[in-house]
Amino acid sequence: MTSPGFRPTHVVPGQGMPAWDAPDPARPTVPLDPLLPVQLEERRGDWAYVLCANGWSAWVDGRHLVAVPQDPPAPDSPLTRAADPRPLLARADETLARYRAAVEELAGGGLDGEAFRGRTRGLRIGVVVDGEHMWLYDAQHGRWVYADGTRLNTYATDDGPQADGPQADGPQAGGHAPTQVVTRDGT
Repeated sequence: MTSPGFRPTHVVPGQGMPAWDAPDPARPTVPLDPLLPVQLEERRGDWAYVLCANGWSAWVDGRHLVAVPQDPPAPDSPLTRAADPRPLLARADETLARYRAAVEELAGGGLDGEAFRGRTRGLRIGVVVDGEHMWLYDAQHGRWVYADGTRLNTYATDDGPQADGPQADGPQAGGHAPTQVVTRDGT
């Protein structure tokens, strides 16, 4: 039974995970079940204190928790050709059809394992549909997008966080190059 006011922020990884009574590896407790929804309450370095859907709480290695997407971003612009979800859906459909054809050929004996791997190499799609909400992986641009049926908004990218301002190899915000280590001989 879920506790009142419980809103999961993460889930336990698919293989489950160990848990502790305190942020101390010497005090283990019962491990958490795979895919158990949890709400992150506190962080201490890599330790995370979580409230479980059943009201139980424990400390876990927070690095292994799987984040649950929060509410999708609200569409803030009118539909444009670039934001139309149909081309991305068509690419996902084509990729799935190519994979399905390779599976059929493998199952029918027309492909061996190596040929199947070659035929499916580079194929990548991701689609999550939950009622009117949809998340699509755009492999061409390395990003997840959220669609509400009429618009796409970037939700997450494969790239890591980008700092605002100048590039790392250019001048810093203060107008000078980053500090460099110089040896005694000047190199």
